[in-house]
Amino acid sequence: MLVKTLSDVLGTPDHATGDAFESRRILLARDGLGYSFHDTVVKAGSTQHLHYKNHIEANYCIEGKGEVENAVTGETWPLEPGVMYVLDEHDPHIIRAETDLRFICIFTPALSGQETHDADGSYAASE
Repeated sequence: MLVKTLSDVLGTPDHATGDAFESRRILLARDGLGYSFHDTVVKAGSTQHLHYKNHIEANYCIEGKGEVENAVTGETWPLEPGVMYVLDEHDPHIIRAETDLRFICIFTPALSGQETHDADGSYAASE
């Protein structure tokens, strides 16, 4: 059995921060589960262009208000607590945060925790 708390992650290398986000990486590839599990905050007023070409990502909103846009089709969907969106076709997308948005995110394959976004908003393929 594996048991972790958010406080186990805060202030460690698994707590990634940037100008527009904060990612608390609770489960990572080293945990051996085949997926990673993140508690992520997208900061109010930010816009992020992302494209996970090597990962499938599921995002469940638990706090905040904003929108997600499919960057190919231009379709947009509101984000608020209780909304899930899944990037099941490696969809390039844009997140706009009206308020701080908080998501529970699952990536497959699992992230190592050392990834940084490339210029196009993606992560490199896992090793």
